Amino acid sequence: MKQLRVSHKKDLLGTAHFLNRRHAERVPAEFNLIYSGQHENGDLLMGDGRVVDLSQNGLGITGTDRVDRGMELTLFLYLPDGQDPLFVMEARVAWVKGHRFGIELLKMALRERNRLQYFLRSNSVH
Repeated sequence: MKQLRVSHKKDLLGTAHFLNRRHAERVPAEFNLIYSGQHENGDLLMGDGRVVDLSQNGLGITGTDRVDRGMELTLFLYLPDGQDPLFVMEARVAWVKGHRFGIELLKMALRERNRLQYFLRSNSVH
């Protein structure tokens, strides 16, 4: 196995910046969701899982059903605010590692986006 050798501190900082492509801070979370989509072979997917962290642009999930990188999903997030599930019309799987995967939020109604932002502000650690 080839190892990456970093010779300068400047190189290390550039590598760290490259590896963390997130545009917004992730907030630790713990609530349920349902996700659905379609695999490339046409098989329908309906899974459930737990959100482990989130931001206004994405979330980290531990799910029950396998997803593929690049797959588009629809999400129902059961925020712990006592309201109906938050509906995300379109999301894309950014990365997959076993049952853990990251989601990029692409399309949601303004009302839902505002509700998510309010939830994030109410639960951020500052």
